[in-house]
Amino acid sequence: MPEEIAWQPFPAFPSGARLAVMVGHPAEPGPYVVRVKVPGGTRLMPHKHQEDRIYTVMSGVFYIGLGESFDGDKVKAYPPGSVIVLPGETWHFHWAKSGEYVTQVSAIGPLGLDYHDEHDDPRLHATAEQR
Repeated sequence: MPEEIAWQPFPAFPSGARLAVMVGHPAEPGPYVVRVKVPGGTRLMPHKHQEDRIYTVMSGVFYIGLGESFDGDKVKAYPPGSVIVLPGETWHFHWAKSGEYVTQVSAIGPLGLDYHDEHDDPRLHATAEQR
């Protein structure tokens, strides 16, 4: 049930973004489903995933753009109910431009996340406590 979802920080996301594992385990081989909640104004800088992904927008407006550099003029808005298929190895970026959004991601693990510019990777700047 929605009220039972366990939202957790995820080291690869900017501060404030949360992840909830719904099905499977993203770090292991096999299918998984996660939900991602991102607070308004947050930007996930250009990154890619090794695995193909299917995004379903649960709430808010999900803004996503393709490419190796962030360009706010190139994001496309997806309202709740939208489904986006993103092939693996596709450079992309997200922006919570108009407020918080929640997406559900379905894929086959293990989950991979590589930032185009290592300086954008929150894992490199996290304190030991945050990791």
